[in-house]
Amino acid sequence: MKALFGGRSKATFKPVKSHRNKKRSELSTMMKATLGTGNMLSTVATPTGESLNEWLAVNTVDFFNEVSLLFGLVAAEASELFSSKGQGFPAGFEYRWADGVTIKKPIRCSSPEYVDYVMSWVDGQINNEQIFPPSEDVPFPDKFFNYIRDIFKRLFRAFAIIYSQEPLFSIFESIEAAPHLNTSFKHFMYFVLEHKLVSETEMKAIDNITAPYIEQFAQLSSGASKQ
Repeated sequence: MKALFGGRSKATFKPVKSHRNKKRSELSTMMKATLGTGNMLSTVATPTGESLNEWLAVNTVDFFNEVSLLFGLVAAEASELFSSKGQGFPAGFEYRWADGVTIKKPIRCSSPEYVDYVMSWVDGQINNEQIFPPSEDVPFPDKFFNYIRDIFKRLFRAFAIIYSQEPLFSIFESIEAAPHLNTSFKHFMYFVLEHKLVSETEMKAIDNITAPYIEQFAQLSSGASKQ
């Protein structure tokens, strides 16, 4: 990994999260093994006999770690390039931050500041045992799916910032990490499409990137349903 990313692989944006129980660790390992086969549909679908909430919890942690790695590769440059409020977002979009608790009214910020808010907030959500119970014996909250949708919407925005800003994407190309970024985002897109976690309106921020994945997923899903 270090060779692939030109020595930048240790620059995770936020500390990597581990899974809190054996079940989730096993599901994560199984998912990564399936991802290696190239069958993306089977990678994102809830495994037979497994809880949807457990599957969502596992993938939330894994995607958090992936986004932390990917944005960590360009975080320093992003902070230099986009230092003013409203800078560094997809054309026609400006993401504003509010967590509904400490910051109730959305505030303007730069794109790297926004991602920092997002990743700190997601880290807090994952650490909150009222949302992500550490034990298999403790039930997930009734509104767990709503929490997950909010998390994935904001993780999507981190991807959107990278893809919409040519100077950031060019860094991935210069260190030969663009294929890893693209594979990670394809996996992310298939997952959110399978579980309906991100709205079409959000995806329009980078529709030149998302549209092909939406079409591919629809075609593959249609073919799988006919078997």
